[in-house]
Amino acid sequence: MRVVLSTWGSRGDVEPLAGLAVRLRELGAEVRVCAPPDKEFAALLARAGVPLVPLGPTVRSVVTGEKPPSAADAFRLAAELVAARFDTLAAAAEGCDALLATGLMPAGARSVAEKLGIRYVFACFHTFGLPSRHFPPGARPGRQSSPEETDLKVLWEEDAQRVNALYGEALNRHRAAIGMPPVDNVRDHVFTDRALLAADPVLVPWRDMTELDLVQTGAWILPDERPLPEELEAFLDAGAPPVYVGFGSMAMHTSPDLARVVVRAVRAHGRRVLVARGWADLALIDDRDDCFAVGEVNQQALFGRVAAVVHHGGAGTTTTAARAGAPQVVVPQFADQPYMAARVAELGIGTAHDGPAPTAESLSAALGTALSPETRARARAVAGTIRTDGTTVAAELLLDAVSRGKPPVSA
Repeated sequence: MRVVLSTWGSRGDVEPLAGLAVRLRELGAEVRVCAPPDKEFAALLARAGVPLVPLGPTVRSVVTGEKPPSAADAFRLAAELVAARFDTLAAAAEGCDALLATGLMPAGARSVAEKLGIRYVFACFHTFGLPSRHFPPGARPGRQSSPEETDLKVLWEEDAQRVNALYGEALNRHRAAIGMPPVDNVRDHVFTDRALLAADPVLVPWRDMTELDLVQTGAWILPDERPLPEELEAFLDAGAPPVYVGFGSMAMHTSPDLARVVVRAVRAHGRRVLVARGWADLALIDDRDDCFAVGEVNQQALFGRVAAVVHHGGAGTTTTAARAGAPQVVVPQFADQPYMAARVAELGIGTAHDGPAPTAESLSAALGTALSPETRARARAVAGTIRTDGTTVAAELLLDAVSRGKPPVSA
């Protein structure tokens, strides 16, 4: 059996597919992954032994410019990604039995599956952006009063129109070129009525959060057996557990002096600082021995050895920290991250920073909660409830659906 997995997005969109690919391969499937050609993603998939088919531009080239992407940039990117799916993804999926798509609105992937007559599955890592009767587009569920249901219907119809404006012309032009009829609602066509939710049930309970019929598998975790670098081991052993600060694939445009802010905030608690450079390019601010900077590192091995994890609230980082029992401070930037921040606070395993641009004072205040004995005890208790079988559940569901000869494309 052959399966192609497709995504375009940050590491949080790529690493779960690597984890799923490894498990599918262990169950006897042949797997290839279509993903952005960023060097770190290529290295990640190479480490997992999974072939990478480059899809679209690098993510880093889009998000790490001097300014955030503009509306015009978004329209150009949407058209480029649709074209890549009809070209690159169609070639990669030739001869396959199933196509799973996720990441930034994968418009075009289902069309490729329809043309090839193979199974199509949409997967998501959170419920943000999925149509709902209970909260409007862009809202943080449970944190604001919702409009009437009639108003919500209008708002979600407007959301569908927004997606159509971005992707509709390009999608339907490519569909027409291969003899396929136009799609009226791109968003609903991509999402289907039944999707996989690759998120932990404790961190992302989904009932009443969407009208879709989701199948929650648990998070897709890629096991990481890499040892920590010797220099990092020496730093960890040289004193009390440090506070880890890293924002992954976030460029953090709203915080130009972020390194100084985070170091001051952590030092205010008498703690050592472990700074992850990431796409924000954080660096040490002086030569004091209470700070250490790292690049890409095994977070699964690291997070159990730190006092707290300060991060952006990506689903992958949140899950890794929760599994490790590490208290968290989430500084959310956009999309699902405000929800993940709120969920961390609701569970009592950390705190949500108010807003995307911390000051030394605001971050220090949030750390005060995260570093409390009560938060650490709660984080350790919740750690034992986080599922680790998500890739197994998803792989078996996918392979079973194909082997039973269910309809080529999800309803």
